Amino acid sequence: MDNATENIAPKTVRRVDVAIAASIILGVIIVDQLIKIYVKTHFALHESVEVTPWFYLNFIENEGMAWGMSPMSTIWLTLFRVVTIGFFVWLLRKAMLNRVPKGLIICVSLIIAGAMGNIIDNCLYGLVFTQSTPFEVAQFCSFGEGYGNFLDGRVVDMFYFPLFTWPDSFPLVGGSVFFGAIFNFADAAISCATIAILIFYSRYVFSSKE
Repeated sequence: MDNATENIAPKTVRRVDVAIAASIILGVIIVDQLIKIYVKTHFALHESVEVTPWFYLNFIENEGMAWGMSPMSTIWLTLFRVVTIGFFVWLLRKAMLNRVPKGLIICVSLIIAGAMGNIIDNCLYGLVFTQSTPFEVAQFCSFGEGYGNFLDGRVVDMFYFPLFTWPDSFPLVGGSVFFGAIFNFADAAISCATIAILIFYSRYVFSSKE
């Protein structure tokens, strides 16, 4: 019994897993912010550019969650995101300690990065950008002289995929666009990672085993 106890090594986090998670989080945040800053400083509010018939860059801003939902004020939403990030950081560490597949580590890292990307908008964009309007493109300004205060920033969305329009004869949805949401890179990271976890890794997430 003593020999068996001695052979049980304490769980540790592998450096390669930390490197993967850190690279993904940093990479997603950088790409997300580069896209948002470009759109913010080159597009007037609600300006739309057709890339293909089923893909547009359509600049909007919102104070809500992913996909433009607004269930609460910006301040409470930001606090909710911070708590969510804390939970997923804990989940990420637990996943690393338990040697789960790297795919799950990648998914959790994507969720953390996506939430952090939108928090940056909420915390800083009101301080460093002038107001976006349908007639004027926003510009960088001196810190604190933007269109809002700390936590007043609005999230920048731009990806729009109107894949098709339902025929008018269809009940309830007739004439409406299928997949009419406008979202950003951070939203996509969160959504894709969540779907992948539910499909491929739910047994690891919902397992009661340590």
